[in-house]
Parts: sequence; C-alpha cells; structure tokens
Amino acid sequence: MTPGTDKEQDRASQGVYTEMGNRPTRLAWYQDMALGMYLYWTVDAPFGLVNAHSVIGASADYLRRYFTQLPACFDPRQFDAGWYARLAKLCGFDYVTVAAKNHNGFCMWDTATTDFNVMNTPYGKDILREYMDALRENDLPVGMYFSPDDAHFQWGRGKVPARAHDYANPEYNAELLAYDKAQIHELVERYQPDIFCFDGYRDATRSLVEYTWSLNREIMITRGGIITPEQERRAELRGPFEAHYTIGTQWQYKAGNDALKSGRELIELLIEIRSRGGALLLAVGGPDADGRLPRNMDDRVREIGLWNFVNGEATRGVRPWRAPHEGATYFTWDVEERAVYAFDTQQPLEMGEWRTITLKSVRATEGTEIEVLGQSGRVLEYQPDVDPKTRWRQDGDELRITFCRTQRLYNNRKWPNPLVLKITNAAEA
Repeated sequence: MTPGTDKEQDRASQGVYTEMGNRPTRLAWYQDMALGMYLYWTVDAPFGLVNAHSVIGASADYLRRYFTQLPACFDPRQFDAGWYARLAKLCGFDYVTVAAKNHNGFCMWDTATTDFNVMNTPYGKDILREYMDALRENDLPVGMYFSPDDAHFQWGRGKVPARAHDYANPEYNAELLAYDKAQIHELVERYQPDIFCFDGYRDATRSLVEYTWSLNREIMITRGGIITPEQERRAELRGPFEAHYTIGTQWQYKAGNDALKSGRELIELLIEIRSRGGALLLAVGGPDADGRLPRNMDDRVREIGLWNFVNGEATRGVRPWRAPHEGATYFTWDVEERAVYAFDTQQPLEMGEWRTITLKSVRATEGTEIEVLGQSGRVLEYQPDVDPKTRWRQDGDELRITFCRTQRLYNNRKWPNPLVLKITNAAEA
C-alpha cells in the first residue's frame, strides 16, 4: 500500500496502521473488557519526572548522565508484581498493560539486544517476567507497551535523540527496524502477551504491527490496530477503541506538583467510555521509585474497585445501547440477557433518598424487572416500615423509574459515586 493514499489515511484516522487488522474474534474478546490497569514506569522513575521525554532536546551532558548514571540508581526493592496483580483482580480491572520499552529505549526485561536494560541495574531482575507470572497466576490478560523510537539507540550511534526525524522512525531506518523486530521477537516468543500497544507515529509502526502478527496472529493490537485517544474525550467515537488516561497529569510516578482526578471523575469516565463501546486504559501513577503504588493513587484505585464490586456487571461483557445516554443517564446493553444498564450520574443520593428518572430510549415489557445493582430492594437499614423496592411504569413512550439508595457503603451513609439500574427484558422505545 502506497503511503499517503486516501485509503491509508482513512485507516490511519481509525488508528489502524496497516492493511491487516485484528481478527474479529479477538476484537469481540477485547470489547467484553471494560477497564485496563496501565503500569507505566521506566529508568527515570526515581526522579518522578516525565517518562523518557526529557531526553528530547536535552544537552549532551544531560544525555550522558541520563543513559549512564540512572541505571545505577534503579533499585525498586519493594516492588511486588504479585501485589499489583492481586490489586487489579480485586478492584475489577479486566487486563493489565505493562511498559516493556519506553521512548528512551530502556528495556524492562532480560534482553540480548542492548545493555540498557533492567538486568544491568542494582535491581537486576527481569521485571517483565515478574509481571507476567503474577498476572497469569491471577488469570488476568497481559498487555505490553512498546515504543519503537528508542533514544538510547539513536544516542549510541551519534544522533541527537528525536521522535519525528527519519532516523528515529524504523520505517525509514533499516537498522532500527531490525533492532525493534529483534526485541519484539523476544517479547512475543518468550512472554506471549495477549495485547500489544505500539506508541509511535502512524508511519513508524506499520511494519512492526505486521511483524507482530506474523509471530502470533491472535495478539490483540490496540494502538496500531484500533483507535486509542489519549487524554481526550471524543464523543463521536464508537467501539472498539481504547482510551488512555492518567489519574494525575503524568503517565508514570510524579513526585509532587500533581493534580489528581477524583474517584468519581474516573468512574464517570469509565461509564462514558463504556457507553460508547470503548475500554479505559488507566495509568495508575506507579510504581514509584521503590516499586510501590503511591498512597493517593492506591486510594483512587480502591474507590474504583468498590464501585466495580457493586456494579461491575454493568460494564463487563456489554455493548452500547441505541443511545449512549439521555442527559445524565448513561447506558450499556447486555445482548444475551436483554438487559439495559442505566447509570445515574446526577448528584449522588444519600441513603434512604428517592429519585425518579424518565427514559425515552428504553421500553419496559411484560417480563421487565428493574433493580438497583448491589441492593436487595427489600430492606432500608433501621427503617422497617419503609418499602424500598424500585417502582416503574411505562407511560406511552416514557419509562418512569423511581428508586431509593438503600445500601450503606460508607459510614456516614453517603457515597459520592453513581448507582446503576438493571432493566431486564428491555426493548427499544
């Protein structure tokens, strides 16, 4: 295919960089998943600075010290891959994507292609292998992030590290292409990832996507195979897509000076993305320099985890409804159960408080039942005289649902996050 043709540009606009594409069975498998945990770090994490990008435009002295001194300081002795895997499983993450190689070229595995890797650090262990074993033990699909640019490769050949120059692009640099392929061969053959994410310019990854599929056609390729918006809401998108977001403002650990999204913001982000058939890949801001997840990030992950523990069925294994939302009510659709999930993102209800919503895209049938996920609908704590059962009626083209929050999830009987209605045997209005 000739670069620059209308057909290629159209496919590239959809995030597909090759004539090949993900197999339909793999796309369907991927679309069942709602939430991925992005464990994103590299050799400069001990400083808590932007991952890898500081080498672009850096002085010769900075580059020398970056590439020669930082590996000697990388020693995350408190890193426990099993802890991250258990956290992801507990909190309802459907898959985990880990950084194999960032733009700086530092490899987080035992590679024969370069000395700039985790084995030549005080830590001295194959972090990627530790991740893989722990995640597989917890039955979590494993994704790998890989950047083909490789500033260390450029620097070692007397080039100024760059990202947009031809020598930084494996499509125009045969030596770099062979080098990247050798690394991908190691990763695919040795670790057998389920998902691969290429972080490069459109015309920098075409051959690498095709090469990866030549090694294993069953690998699901996100960036390079489907569209992957980064830190931006794109209301026009419909799945499958993978939306990349951070909890704070940085992909890897940031040492202070950060502004974090609230748990509710992150949950609403997940709801919005799933209503349009996408998956949320969330960078959780760790591991940090010692290998731990910073407490403020851990708090956000566990808040999402509690919401998933109550409502996870509404985002996993579902597809978009005919309308992503009606005002502040968002929808997903379980095809097999013929169930619509309605996410109420209005101001949160306190325990014992009632609300009525009116839906126009959903119609109740004779077999319809409606419940608030996580609640029995039979008991309101300390109020035995109250019947808290959800009520509904179909008034022409409008379905009116009245419901009460009855489950205490926090001590103060307040909970800031959206509740979810399950409408079974639903039909389109």
